[in-house]
Amino acid sequence: MTIEIPQYGLKAYALLYSKHGTSGNFKQSELDWIVSGSMKKKIFSLLLRSGWIKKSTKQMYTCTNPSDAIKGLLEFRVPEIIKTAQRKYSFTQLSAVEIWSDFSYVQRGLEKSPYFIKVLREDLDYWKKFWNKNRISHYVESGTTIGEYVILIPVKKIDCEEKDGFNVDSLNETFHYAKSQDIYDYASTYIAKKYGVS
Repeated sequence: MTIEIPQYGLKAYALLYSKHGTSGNFKQSELDWIVSGSMKKKIFSLLLRSGWIKKSTKQMYTCTNPSDAIKGLLEFRVPEIIKTAQRKYSFTQLSAVEIWSDFSYVQRGLEKSPYFIKVLREDLDYWKKFWNKNRISHYVESGTTIGEYVILIPVKKIDCEEKDGFNVDSLNETFHYAKSQDIYDYASTYIAKKYGVS
């Protein structure tokens, strides 16, 4: 897994990769004559934490293959990250349909992977900081970008159920949402058969 990095990190990675490829080992001292000691530590911490380099020994590093690093930017991280949240939430709309249909209906691909999540209105600042900290693009009510992103839907109250380790809109609410959209007919039929709802 890799995550997006600022330009200074990308330039440092490019320098290290161009000198050592993926098989050469290097130390932090590689950047001694280029940046200050504190900046060097910041760069190595960023590259290591973001998955662009890895430790090969206690003081030696190697570069991640660039094609792996680029593909890693599109990996799905939201389902695991949200489990660490300290505020109430509920997957809703198409995300709830995915979960209740046991992913027989899937709305996502590498190109576009939205997650629709209800959050309490008073917790909106918490959620913005939460997704920023985890470097996940997020929007309030609507928005889009390439890859994985979250649409936060602020509400006054959240009524949800637990399904497969996630908080998700109730089965009935999700079924009626899927039923109201012709495009989700397969998912609503699946949910009706599995859970006996109508």
